[in-house]
Order: sequence, then structure tokens, then C-alpha cells
Amino acid sequence: FSFIPILYKCQLSSNCYSFQKPVIDLLTFPSSWNLLYFPSDHPPQTLKIALFVKKWPQSSHAGGLERHALTLHLALAKRGHQVHIFTTSSPNTSIPNLVFHLSEPTVGGYLNQTVVWSQFRTQNSTATPFDIVHTESVGLMHAQAKDVTNLAVTWHGIAYESIHSDIIQELLRAPEEQQAAMVTKKVMRVVEEVRFFPRYSHHVATSDHAGDILKRIYMIPEEREHIILNGVDEAIFRPELSLGNELKHELGIPQNGSLILGMSGRLVKDKGVVLVIAGDDPWGARYKDLGANILVLGPLGRADLARFYNAIDIFVHPTLRGQGLDQTPLEAILSGKPVMTTRVASLTGSVIVGPELGYTFSPTVESLKKTLYRVWKDGKEG
Repeated sequence: FSFIPILYKCQLSSNCYSFQKPVIDLLTFPSSWNLLYFPSDHPPQTLKIALFVKKWPQSSHAGGLERHALTLHLALAKRGHQVHIFTTSSPNTSIPNLVFHLSEPTVGGYLNQTVVWSQFRTQNSTATPFDIVHTESVGLMHAQAKDVTNLAVTWHGIAYESIHSDIIQELLRAPEEQQAAMVTKKVMRVVEEVRFFPRYSHHVATSDHAGDILKRIYMIPEEREHIILNGVDEAIFRPELSLGNELKHELGIPQNGSLILGMSGRLVKDKGVVLVIAGDDPWGARYKDLGANILVLGPLGRADLARFYNAIDIFVHPTLRGQGLDQTPLEAILSGKPVMTTRVASLTGSVIVGPELGYTFSPTVESLKKTLYRVWKDGKEG
């Protein structure tokens, strides 16, 4: 409270003290970097940034890892920084301050390390080497990354987190199904990750939970571990009643209809009234066979996704993947919708942090039914 006498003296005297804004060392900033405020004007110094990402988002087809790269680096490019992207695909249109270095992926769909490393070294040996190097997950493998001191790696999910998902899958296994050996394999994968993670100079977690695990389980020093939560474009995802009414009219949903539930994401096995579903992949056709109250919209661009969120009453996210921080719940919340999701650590630690934001349930049929009845009882205004 030592500043109180100074403020009091300012009120009584014309010789008021002036205060300078404190200089923050980002490498020691204890909270998520999303809490930082940056002025709207361009920075006095621009940076040359390298990004390694397996694939650059194409239209509406993108996972969380790629979407995180898109959101973060588009924002950096708009602020005047030059971003060089080492990837396997590029957008059809030219984007200012984004330079793409393309290569053919490996058979497994990953970046060809020999090619991208050669491309990087060529760019880094110019008169203006890279100020910052960023790799999304293992876009740049640790064998190359170990000697790059200005490098940060972003983790969207790590093996230790995914063990929770394996436990859930085993509990849900039917008696006649063969027991999975994944849990034992996953423990050894965690051991391997703990061994090679320190080779990356800095680590960026996309959830508070993953950040905590990096420090406790993977033993990454605090000054080398940072948190940048998945970002969402607030200019696109916002409450806009007219957008929702427009989509409901197109789909033939009555404006005064009953409760509308919505799901969005990759429709795969572990993604768990009128149910409107946005997304594609293997299970899309299965949802279409469930009845007239199930509307499968297929993959949507971000503008149409914004209409989708505004058209529904509750966003349902029944994921069984206990890792990472999905963007869809964040988009729904920014669109003014409550979320109903599985009680896994990344989501409850960074998104559904209180009952005012939505509902959580354990990954069992009984818990899901109980929560659905509660949602139905609360209704649209609950």
C-alpha cells in the first residue's frame, strides 16, 4: 500500500508524480499471454517469424492445431510482422506479410524434415535471420530443433493427457471387444516425450491444464513454459440474433420451436429436441440416419459457423478426448451460447470454469442423460 500516500499527495499538490508503465518480461509472465493488451497501431519494430505447421487451413477443413496457427499468425501478420510458413499447402489467395514455403508431405502426412530444414536454413542465412521460430507440435522434429535457441513449440495435447481418454475408452468397451493395449503403450510414449521435450527451447501450452502438466510431469522449467489459449476471431463469432434466425429460416426450423442443440467438429467415433450438426468425416452419415430432428449441415466456413452458433440454444460437445483445448466451445461461448461438454481437465480448467457458462457431465450414458434432462428442464432461458 506504499503508493497510497503518493496518490494522496497528488490530490493536494500541483507537483503530481508521474508513473511509467512497467516493463514486462514476457518470458517470465506468469499468466496466459491472452491477458496481455497490445495497442492497435503497428509495433515500432517488426519481426521475421518462422512457422512450421503440418498443413495450412483450407476453407472449412481444419483441426484445432492448424486453426490455432491461422488465428495467431494472421494476427501477427496484420500487425506488420513478416511470417514465413513452412507447410504442405497454402491458401488460394495472397495474404500480406505471409510467405509460404511448400513441400510434399511424407507418406504419413507429416512435414519432410530434410526439405523443410533446408528451406529454413536458406531463409535464416540471409541478411535478416529469423527473430522467432515457432513449430506447431512436432512440425519441426526435436532433432532439428535442439540447436535453435529462439524456438517455441506449441502443444495442443500431450500423451499424459490422452491417458485419460484411453481409460474412458476402456471403460466403454463392450465385453465381447478385445481389450486395448494402448494404455501401456501410452505410458511409454509419455516417458519418451519427457526425454525429448527439453530439446525444445520454449514450450507453449494451449490450455492451463496442459501448461501445468508440462511443469509437473514433463519437468519443463517455469521460465521455458508459457500459455497462449486457443484464440477466436471476435469480429466473426459474436452474438447476432438475426444471423441465427436467417439460418433457421433456411433450414425450416420454426422460430418459436423447442430446444435446439448444436454440435460442431470432426464427426469421428469419440465425439460422442432438434440437433443441428456442423462438420464432416466418418460419422456424418450415421447422424443423418437418426431421424428428422437431426440436421447434418456438413463442413461450414467461419461465417456460416457464426450463423450456426447463433441459431442454436445449447452447444453440445460430447468429446471423449481428454486432451487439448478445442476451439468450438470457445466460438460458441463468444457467440453467447452455453456449452454442454464432457468433464475433462482442459475444458473445465479453461472454458467451463463455472455453472454460468454451461453444463458438464461424466463420460457415461447415465451422466449424459441426467444432464440432458437438466438442460431440457432449464429450457432456452436456463
